[in-house]
Amino acid sequence: MIKIYGDKKSGNCYKIQLTCALLDIKYEWIDVDIMAGECKSEAFKALNPNGKIPLLINDEGEKISESNAIINYLAFNTHLLPNTAFEFAKVQQWQFFEQYSHEPFIAVARFINKYLGLPKEREQEYRAKQEGGHKALKVMEEQLHKTRFLAGGTLTCADISLFAYTHVAAEGGFDLASYPTLQAWINRIKANEKFVSMES
Repeated sequence: MIKIYGDKKSGNCYKIQLTCALLDIKYEWIDVDIMAGECKSEAFKALNPNGKIPLLINDEGEKISESNAIINYLAFNTHLLPNTAFEFAKVQQWQFFEQYSHEPFIAVARFINKYLGLPKEREQEYRAKQEGGHKALKVMEEQLHKTRFLAGGTLTCADISLFAYTHVAAEGGFDLASYPTLQAWINRIKANEKFVSMES
């Protein structure tokens, strides 16, 4: 059975949980408390020198880090990943968008607000994240006017990657009321019979 090291409050770790649920993949979960600094311990860094979660160890003892790499590994040869080069590249396009244009704003604002309690010394940083976060949400809203899911007509790893932090964006101060198509997309994913909620 594969092992997954993660913190269930983390959106990046939730991506793995949701992927496993959608694909009926059994796994052993090992809790790693981010706030307690457990991912920086020597024991954990022996597994992942980068000192970050999530981390997957497969049946052969091989290790994979980085959330989007992990979900693509789990979804290989399944309905969550297209089997043509162009369609697969479109999924990756959205995953790179998530890492560079979405997460640095929405996930970081959520962390500052939800986990740190919006300390005064980080208020300016928190407010500076709002513009970039709304820019990313607008890009998603525009795409979802054209297609039912981000990379086309069916649910893929692109949606999982972006759902994780988008559906809790309000915890980072992002009001989704002005993004009705995005909200409908969130509800479509939640309506999946295999959907599992994020622990927060």
